[in-house]
Amino acid sequence: MITVQNLTKKYGGSMVLNIENLEIPKGQSFGLVGNNGAGKTTFFSLMLDLIQPSTGHIMNNGVQVDTSEAWKPFTSAFIDETFLIGYLTPEEYFYFIGELRGQNKADVDKLLEGFEDFFHGEILGQKKYLRDLSKGNQKKVGIVASFIGNPEVIILDEPFANLDPTTQIRLKAIIRSLSAGKEVTVLVSSHDLMHVTEVCERIVVLNKGEQVKDIQTSAETLKELEVFFGG
Repeated sequence: MITVQNLTKKYGGSMVLNIENLEIPKGQSFGLVGNNGAGKTTFFSLMLDLIQPSTGHIMNNGVQVDTSEAWKPFTSAFIDETFLIGYLTPEEYFYFIGELRGQNKADVDKLLEGFEDFFHGEILGQKKYLRDLSKGNQKKVGIVASFIGNPEVIILDEPFANLDPTTQIRLKAIIRSLSAGKEVTVLVSSHDLMHVTEVCERIVVLNKGEQVKDIQTSAETLKELEVFFGG
C-alpha cells in the first residue's frame, strides 16, 4: 500500500502540490489526471525521491521514501527519456537495468520475448543508440525497462504520449494485465482521459496541486471527467 500524509511541495512562495491524505491499495491500477501544472509529475518525482517534500511524507509498502532506500528494489518507473542512457543500444540498456535489479541476461531476454508485438520490430537488433531512436521508440524502451525485476509498484508518467495508435492499444492491454492479478500496483498519469479511464480502476484529479476528485472508474467516468475539464 502507498500512503500519503500532509504532503506539500513549495518552490519559493508557490505551492505546487498539497495532498492531505491519499491511500493507494496494493494491486490497484491508479490514474492521475490534470492540466499542465496540476502537480502530477511533482507527485511522481516525490514518490521516487527525485525531489524532497516541503512537508509530510509518502510511505511505499511501509517505507518512507525520503528517508530510506528500501523501497527501490520493489519499485520502478519511467518518467521521461532522461531516465535513458543515450549512448547505449536498447539491448545494452535492458541488460544494464537487469543487472541493477538482480536479473541476468537470460532473465531479461525471457521478459523481452513477451514484448515483440509492442516493439513492432523497431527496437531490438537495430544497432541504434537510444539517442537515435524516435521519441516513441525511446518511450517503448523506457516502459519495458520498468518491468524488469518483477517490481511491485510501477510508475508511468504520460506513457501514451508519442506512441502511435497501434502501440497505444497494445500498451493498454499490457497495463491491464499487470494489475489484473492484484499483485502489482500501477500508477499512470495521462492527459488522455479516454486512455486512463480504460486502464485505471481509480482516478484522482489534481487541480493546481490540490486533489479535487477521487473516482472509482465506471461507465460514466469519461463523461464526468470531460464535463469537469470542459467546464
